[in-house]
Amino acid sequence: MSETLGPRESGVFIAKHSKHVSIHEEAIPKMVHDLYQAMEDGKLRKSSITEHETFPSKHLNQKEALNYVFFLDALNFCFWKPPGKPGWSVKFQDISYTGYFALCAAVARAYDEGIHIFDPVVYSKFTLSELNEMLKGENGVPAPMVEERLKCLQEVGTVLLTKFGGSFENCVLQAKNSAQALLKLVVENFPCFDDSCEYLGKRVSFHKRAQILVGDVWGLYYGDGISKFNDVDSITMFADYRVPQVLVAYGILEYSDELMGVLKKNEILQSGCEYEVEIRGCSIRAVDLVVQKIREFTKERNWKLYPDCNDISVDNYLWSYRREHVERMDATPFHKVISIYY
Repeated sequence: MSETLGPRESGVFIAKHSKHVSIHEEAIPKMVHDLYQAMEDGKLRKSSITEHETFPSKHLNQKEALNYVFFLDALNFCFWKPPGKPGWSVKFQDISYTGYFALCAAVARAYDEGIHIFDPVVYSKFTLSELNEMLKGENGVPAPMVEERLKCLQEVGTVLLTKFGGSFENCVLQAKNSAQALLKLVVENFPCFDDSCEYLGKRVSFHKRAQILVGDVWGLYYGDGISKFNDVDSITMFADYRVPQVLVAYGILEYSDELMGVLKKNEILQSGCEYEVEIRGCSIRAVDLVVQKIREFTKERNWKLYPDCNDISVDNYLWSYRREHVERMDATPFHKVISIYY
C-alpha cells in the first residue's frame, strides 16, 4: 500500500486534481478582512471546551477532563438530519441543543446522573440499550448511528485500557507536546479515527476527528501545560460538511453543475467517493490558503499578528459562523454522508 499523505498534503494533491470543486483565490481577501475584524473583536481566538455551559469543568481534574474530551470526540460525528425525519435534540438544564452540542448536553446529563463517562472501564462495556438511553433526545428521538457510536466507544475504551493504562492523559503525555505525535498516536492506535481513503492512486487522509481531538486538547488549557503543542500550526482545518458551506458562500469554493445537482437532490454520497473527497480536500486547501493570506496581509500592512490565528481557530470561527447565519449558509446544500469520520 502506498504511503498515506497527511491532511495538508492531501489537500494540496486533491485541489490540484479536483474535477468537481474549484478554489477561487481571488475571493479569499474578503474572508481575510472579515476574519481579521473577528480577531479584533475577540471572536476568533483560542477557545476551550470548558467555556461551554455543558462542560463540568469545575469538577474535573486534568486526567478526568482529558478523558471527558476523548469520550466526546469518540462520538463526535454525523449529526445532520435526514430529510423528512425528526431532528435529534437534547435538553439539559432547560436548554435544548442540536448537533454536536446535543451530544455535549447528553454527555453532561449522563455525568450529572452519575454515569462515569470518562472511565473506559465503564464505557467499554456499555450495551446498546444503555447508550441509547444515555443519548436519547427530546420526544424520544434516538441519536443517529447509535450502533456505530457503541462500536467506537467499545474500541477506544479497550485500547485505552490495554495500551494507555485507561487514561487518555497518558497518550497526550507520550506525545511530548507535539500535535503531530499525538495525531499519529491516535490514528495508529484507534482505528475509528483513521479517516483516510484512496483518490487517484494515492492514499489521502483528512483525520477530521483525530485533528479535532488534538485541537480540543490544545484549547482545553489554552495552550498551556499539557495543552501546549510546539507544532500546533501543523494541524489543518477539520474537513466536515458545514465549513464548506461557508467557503462556497464566500465564493472561495465553487461546485460544478454536476455536483451541485447531486447536492440539491439531497442524495446520500458514498464515503470516499470522488465528490466527497474533493469537497473535503479542497476545503482543507482553501482554509490553508486563507491562513497564509492573513499572515501575508499582516506583514505587508503592519497589522497586529494574532498568534492564535491558525487553521484550528479559523475552522472553529467558520463553523460557528455557519450556525449564526443559517439562512444564508443553507442556500448552499451540504454534502450528506453516513460516516463515523465526521
